[in-house]
Amino acid sequence: MLLLRTAVLGCRAPRCGPVGWRSAASYVQGQSPEPRIREYFYYVDHQGQLFLDDTKIKNFVTCFKDKQFLLFFFSRLRSNQSGRYEKDFPFLSLCGRERNFLRCDDRPVVFTHLLQSSGDPRGLGGDQELLSFCGGAEKLAVPFRPEALYMHPASGRVYHPCPERTGGVGLVRSALAIELSPFFVYPPESSQSGQPTHFLWGEEKHTLTNELSGFFPMTDEGSEERHLE
Repeated sequence: MLLLRTAVLGCRAPRCGPVGWRSAASYVQGQSPEPRIREYFYYVDHQGQLFLDDTKIKNFVTCFKDKQFLLFFFSRLRSNQSGRYEKDFPFLSLCGRERNFLRCDDRPVVFTHLLQSSGDPRGLGGDQELLSFCGGAEKLAVPFRPEALYMHPASGRVYHPCPERTGGVGLVRSALAIELSPFFVYPPESSQSGQPTHFLWGEEKHTLTNELSGFFPMTDEGSEERHLE
């Protein structure tokens, strides 16, 4: 993994700190707490961009873009149960003797693109829509479930189920959420600042299950300002 760098858990699932939270953990990139062990520290923002955690200016120029590296990193991502940095870096991607700790702005999985897949090699079926996350195209994707979309009532951010090993719930990037927003249906007596009840997709009116609401403690729902950049 070092060469590439140079070229669930239900309602108790781990998540990163609230928006704007900063880690106070003390570390040195590449530190070796044990013989032949190296540790690196990463951060993923709410757009799904991955950075070394101590990168001072985080933007498209400084994020990781190599698809093979991103696939390698995110396909091995799990909750951090290593006994090290669990609070500050709730997720961990292991590569042999290399430990790659991850914290995030919101969720470690950020869905960035909606793809049309034909004959997916993983045997997920024929033509279908996939939500791709964190720069991995079809190799990092889950089947799109319109009924499972969840709009957080306080922040306005949109979420979708993701693999349980990475927390069970992923954030939909704001640009993609804006593209999807016209298809949300709200109660007649409610404005679009309320909670949607349905989602129009594929010539169907899908009743939203709100199955992801349990991943968000009640304190979350009242502590974030509504925004959909």
